[in-house]
Amino acid sequence: MSLLLETRELSRRFGSIEALTGVSVRVAPGAIGLIGPNGAGKTTLLRVLLGLVPASSGSAYVFERDAGLEGIRIRERVGYMPEHDCLDPHMTGIGFVAYMGRVGGLPKEAAFQRAHEVLQFAGLREERYRLISEYSVGMRQRVKLAQALVHDPSLIILDEPTAGLDPAGRDGMLTLLRTLAGRPGRSMILSTHLLGDIETVCDQVVMLNLGRLLAAGRLDELKAGGAGELVVRTKGDPTPLVAALERRGIHARLEGLELRFPGPAGGTRSVFEAARDSGTQIRSIGPSVRTVEELFLKLVQPAEAS
Repeated sequence: MSLLLETRELSRRFGSIEALTGVSVRVAPGAIGLIGPNGAGKTTLLRVLLGLVPASSGSAYVFERDAGLEGIRIRERVGYMPEHDCLDPHMTGIGFVAYMGRVGGLPKEAAFQRAHEVLQFAGLREERYRLISEYSVGMRQRVKLAQALVHDPSLIILDEPTAGLDPAGRDGMLTLLRTLAGRPGRSMILSTHLLGDIETVCDQVVMLNLGRLLAAGRLDELKAGGAGELVVRTKGDPTPLVAALERRGIHARLEGLELRFPGPAGGTRSVFEAARDSGTQIRSIGPSVRTVEELFLKLVQPAEAS
């Protein structure tokens, strides 16, 4: 399997502070959500992967290149959309994005052509000729996205791309990111506190807390409940079904109006028999699936308590 990035026992210390501790992860190309609270080590991990700061121990690879030795070669293939404002208010949108294309190595004519293309994609049409100082927050975010794409990178890194946007602006940005995530040959790392953005855009996730890796893998697999766990929703009070399941040796826990329990060895037949015996109507039955937020909280709370 080809890998987008890989770390092996990666650690990074700043004096007495351990920003990353023994992080080992292998990530395939695709749309990756990077999750963690402030101080989790997300920014440090990205800086090490880009070769901007060296690892204290261990190793990191991007595009199968050693980040400690080939940082420039890695960064040539990366586009970056920062969280904080990095725009020159005295330039037009087209002028700024074309300038960033030149910084990325494009000839002048090609830089302007690409700038028009990516600004069109980002939804800035006639606005591209206005001064950035006249832009709204949403327009500034779109210009930042365009400059990250102008040199046609293999990997784009997005730091809080929906920050400060109203609901309509957030939906518009997420639509753009979903489109990018679906294009072959390009990968994305989305670093955000908004876990709903991760669920909307990403197919993989890397979770960090206190400098340590909590989990990594495909989002659909990580969101799945405990092995073989089922969730049942009933019409009306589910309590009689709980008792009927207990009589069959199935230990269910009640969460609101839902029942959750390990799938019985005999499949769902015994569940429907228990529902019949208890006079309970089952509305739905299927595998338990958690939200990203539920998964994150489940993982982070034991780590903080230890």
